[in-house]
Amino acid sequence: MKRSEINDILAQGAAFIAQHGVVLPPFVHWGPEELVERARGDARQIAERRLGWDITDYGAGRFDEMGLFLVTTRNGDLSERNSGTGMLYAEKVMISRNEQLSPMHTHVHKVEDIINRGGATLVIELYGSDDAGGFAEDRGCTVACDGIAREVPPGGKLMLAPGESVTLRPGDWHAFWGEGGDVLIGEVSTVNDDLTDNIFREPIGRFATVEEDVAPDHLLVSDYDRWIG
Repeated sequence: MKRSEINDILAQGAAFIAQHGVVLPPFVHWGPEELVERARGDARQIAERRLGWDITDYGAGRFDEMGLFLVTTRNGDLSERNSGTGMLYAEKVMISRNEQLSPMHTHVHKVEDIINRGGATLVIELYGSDDAGGFAEDRGCTVACDGIAREVPPGGKLMLAPGESVTLRPGDWHAFWGEGGDVLIGEVSTVNDDLTDNIFREPIGRFATVEEDVAPDHLLVSDYDRWIG
């Protein structure tokens, strides 16, 4: 993705979030220089826990068709997740555009509530796992939608209206997209690890490859290693 495209998507996404009355933490508005300086000082946790903006096309170069807008607003530490004590939770705000696919994947560790916070309908396609945890085309799964058990057949689709949610556990294979318009999504989960805990059905990447045609307005979490170290 070109950096100029990412800058535009960030501006559009921030406006969409604000339209729905969601106020993001102040650090997401820092420019690159301020973020680098602060992340090397009193705000080290932002870089260490990869808080901030995340725009991905899953390495495919077709963001409008397959992509996702995310901002991680809070996240625990993996060592605390592994010990079972401390900050064991994470929160994201996401935007799934109309008919924009977030491709089929599951997680090894993360349990997540996916919440339609506003906009159009959020469609979630579900499959179960085989005995080794791999994708199983012939297996469905049982999930909880706002505390109500739902048995979903292989390839079944949940249609979540604003205010509705689903709890997904490791081994629940899922893909999702907006239908009828863009969707503001909330994610509340156990500690988030986007570097190693996303298992995709197809051999795709988690992060976009960025072509630096202009300067960044804001850094992405995938920029932190190069910019901050």
